[in-house]
Amino acid sequence: MIAFVLRRILQAAAVMLVVAFIAFSLFQYVGDPVLAMVGQDATPEERAELRSKLGLDQPFHAQFARFVGNAVQGEFGLSYRQGRKVSTLLEERLPATLELSLAAAVLALTAGIPLGVYTALKRDGWLANLFLAVSLIGVSLPTFLIGILLILLFAVVLGWLPSYGRGDTVALGWWSTGLLTVDGWKHLLLPAFTLCLFQLTLIMRLVRSEMLEVLRTDYIRFARARGLPDRTIHFGHALRNTLVPVITIAGLQLGSIIAFSIITETVFQWPGMGLLFIQAVQSADIPIMAAYLCLIALVFVVINLAVDLLYFAVDPRLRIDRASSSH
Repeated sequence: MIAFVLRRILQAAAVMLVVAFIAFSLFQYVGDPVLAMVGQDATPEERAELRSKLGLDQPFHAQFARFVGNAVQGEFGLSYRQGRKVSTLLEERLPATLELSLAAAVLALTAGIPLGVYTALKRDGWLANLFLAVSLIGVSLPTFLIGILLILLFAVVLGWLPSYGRGDTVALGWWSTGLLTVDGWKHLLLPAFTLCLFQLTLIMRLVRSEMLEVLRTDYIRFARARGLPDRTIHFGHALRNTLVPVITIAGLQLGSIIAFSIITETVFQWPGMGLLFIQAVQSADIPIMAAYLCLIALVFVVINLAVDLLYFAVDPRLRIDRASSSH
């Protein structure tokens, strides 16, 4: 197990280095940050002085080496647009993004798995078919359109929920949260449901298909022949084996929720890292863009490692295979 974890950590370090290189390379062509900072009226001497101050007059390999060295220490330089440390900006926006992403992930899991089990066990029922038909909305419609429709219905027509912002927050040290205020919960509902809808329908359909497949296996037939009650067969045997592929998809989808919260944060003006990234793209703020992509890559790497470790807890066959291969 230790050798497996160490090997995955080395692979993760290589992946992070490649992502950093690709991100830093691509962002050299998104625009001139100096022009965005000083405007059209600046003289060539002023631009050259600012370029030298930011280190943009150095060769690419020197800029990249400086970026990697600072990133290892948790520093990503200064924002070209705001003149503040990128790590400080990300630290301020991280609570909002994690709060939105975790709320969406919890909602997707707590609703998706039970709905998937129900539609598998009651596959011929009208309610199960209705859930499957409604789930096509979450799969087919783009996220921004779902967000706009929810704003139109619940904020404009009904006036029940706010349409933008994070609402009232409470500071807990450097962490800020809106989960301790009623206004924060009201602001969270619409963006969290918008962000989770695609993941919810995906998990529901995956659980349904895997559950139907497991129910056709021989050991389920043998369990029925032994006279075991349906509850034990469905939840003690079938659901446990169904969760193995679901863990993989759910883990990757959690990373996707964090990565693709950009659209939801933009639609609802949610003050998270995704909105910060969009603002950075508009002003060619390379340090923020590169830091954001490296952080998202780190999230995926950590989630993949956690998913691999969860396999050993859920599926005993993997522990047996690894133990036999080591001997």
